[in-house]
Amino acid sequence: MSSKSPRIAAMIEGFRGQAFDAHYLGYFDCFNRQLFYEAHDVLEEMWLPQKKERNGAFYKGLIQLAGAFVHLQKQRLQPAAALFKLARTNLRQYPPFHEGVNLENVWALMDDWLGRLERNNFTRNPLTESEAPKLAMPAAPTPGTP
Repeated sequence: MSSKSPRIAAMIEGFRGQAFDAHYLGYFDCFNRQLFYEAHDVLEEMWLPQKKERNGAFYKGLIQLAGAFVHLQKQRLQPAAALFKLARTNLRQYPPFHEGVNLENVWALMDDWLGRLERNNFTRNPLTESEAPKLAMPAAPTPGTP
């Protein structure tokens, strides 16, 4: 057990027993509260033991997306752009609707924030100029659908 595990367990407690792993749901909750570093940590704990499995790149992409916003919070604009690009590469490997998430919306979000950085030649932080992004919580699968 890592030293982060008790803190992460507390963050995901309310999500246990739902259709998706509590870490996965905790990621979205943290992200939407602008706790991007915590979102990264929560999902990383789930991802590490299964990073070579079929959803490894998917979870890695979500972790990188949160990491990009951590960089924006710390005024590191070019590293943020690099992580947006890595996240895009990883998440584009999956179909438009995957693990309860409309990835077309996530792709558009990444492209928008990366575009804001590039259009301003990395001189202005879009996170300080506009409202932080939100991700829709994963939709539980409908009974009878894969």
